[in-house]
Amino acid sequence: MGLRFTVLGSGSTGNATIVQGNEKTVLVDAGMSMKKLDELMRERGIAGHELDALFVTHEHSDHIKGLGAFARKYELPIYANEATWGAMERHVGTIAPEKRVYIETGEEVSFGSMVVQSYPISHDAAEPVGYCFVEQGEKLSLATDLGYVSEKVKRQIIDSDVLVLESNHDTEMLRMGRYPWNTKRRILSDVGHLSNVAAGEALLELMTDRTKRVYLAHLSLDHNMMDIAMMTVNNILEDHGIFYKKEEHPLRATYHDKPTPWDEVKRK
Repeated sequence: MGLRFTVLGSGSTGNATIVQGNEKTVLVDAGMSMKKLDELMRERGIAGHELDALFVTHEHSDHIKGLGAFARKYELPIYANEATWGAMERHVGTIAPEKRVYIETGEEVSFGSMVVQSYPISHDAAEPVGYCFVEQGEKLSLATDLGYVSEKVKRQIIDSDVLVLESNHDTEMLRMGRYPWNTKRRILSDVGHLSNVAAGEALLELMTDRTKRVYLAHLSLDHNMMDIAMMTVNNILEDHGIFYKKEEHPLRATYHDKPTPWDEVKRK
């Protein structure tokens, strides 16, 4: 089968992604209630007892809201770096010592036949990370909550078969929006979130002949729309001579309130 995945939800209301290899299945983040996670998973025909582990990117509520309850219910080990454990400890409740797994940022973990690679990202959290999943030569990269796409991040996620990339906000919508200026400044900063334009410009360097699909993720409900994000990113690609026939276009949507279809990474 190889790698496949579904983004259960993406955005400020909650983030969670299931990645399934030939031997192991993991959940990345648990940013909704346990009830909501179970509901979204049922929509994709999978249950919590089928999971083998939970990986955490960082401690913000939209990534760990249901973490403790969900992990306890299904007796899942939780993988996170030491700084993230320290920052989220008081929010997730009691986790049995044998279920607390510390991984260093930049470390690779062999998980069955799947290799999980963590890498540092720029965000206003204790020690935020992204993850890449590699199995049988297939590579899926998750890259959200990025203030900017650093050279180190580019080296990590370039040449992915499938990339889930943040396209958080339309800059003008954010500037004109109702948020206080301090919040806007944080979102626009190097430890905030990636704009549609920044996502498109990053893809000019990240997409290679190997790249099959790119999912635009973590869209703001207040300062973005998927149609705008898609159009902005597509226009940047086309302006630089990257054209696609409609049926072959690589851009895909994620949703804040429903899961994406299962996607096999190797699928053309």
